[in-house]
Amino acid sequence: MGSWIAESLCLDYEVGIYDKDLKKLRYFFKTQRLTNYDEIAVFKPDLLINAVNLENTRQLFEEVIQYLPDQCILADIASVKNGLKKFYNRLGRRFVSTHPMFGPTFGNIKDLSGESAIIIKESDEEGKQFFRSFYGSLSLNIFEYTFDVHDQTIAYSLSIPFSSTMVFAACMKKLEVPGTTFKKHLDIAGGVLSEDVYLLSEILFNPYTLEQVENIHNQLGELIDMIKNRDQKGIHEFIRKLRKNIGFEQEQPTLKD
Repeated sequence: MGSWIAESLCLDYEVGIYDKDLKKLRYFFKTQRLTNYDEIAVFKPDLLINAVNLENTRQLFEEVIQYLPDQCILADIASVKNGLKKFYNRLGRRFVSTHPMFGPTFGNIKDLSGESAIIIKESDEEGKQFFRSFYGSLSLNIFEYTFDVHDQTIAYSLSIPFSSTMVFAACMKKLEVPGTTFKKHLDIAGGVLSEDVYLLSEILFNPYTLEQVENIHNQLGELIDMIKNRDQKGIHEFIRKLRKNIGFEQEQPTLKD
């Protein structure tokens, strides 16, 4: 995501990019390659976008902050904001926190129209305006949530599909299954499990995730009972509820003897 942001901004802004692995800096276009924190100090950024993994986000801010101008806005794109509000308040610095709701795994980076991004309401107003303009130029749907509402939303929108995908992968057998539905689920599982391990664990440890996973557990319990009891009427009602939940309410033809 850091590489994508740098490439997306470099034609309209003066962009410097830093990575501890210097090999990753070789192929950037129209950017100033920064090889140490002293060079960041010389660059004097107005905005520093922290795009390291979740495990190291706070640590990086603490390491680099002494090299930044006082008015430099700190920015993160973390998928889970748990603890960041207190962290920013402790630093006492201007900040803007956002979450692009797509990524290299599933998102079509060349065409992001229809994708979404979240901007945290408690952020600095100038920082929010910058990201409103940036995300708006990409035709993204922009939502503004508080830190808490963001994590509640992520618990619903990411924890449910991630947990369900993990259960699917946990039941996997080494069999060649030709079914189209199976292959689609397998592709999704491959994408999810290719994500950073710390990202996956942080999403699952989001304080609002447990309630969502328990709901999955309860729904599976009901489904198991209906299958055990061969409750055809119950299954039909359950499927109708599912269709309504996903916005597919068209009545399907019923097979008759």
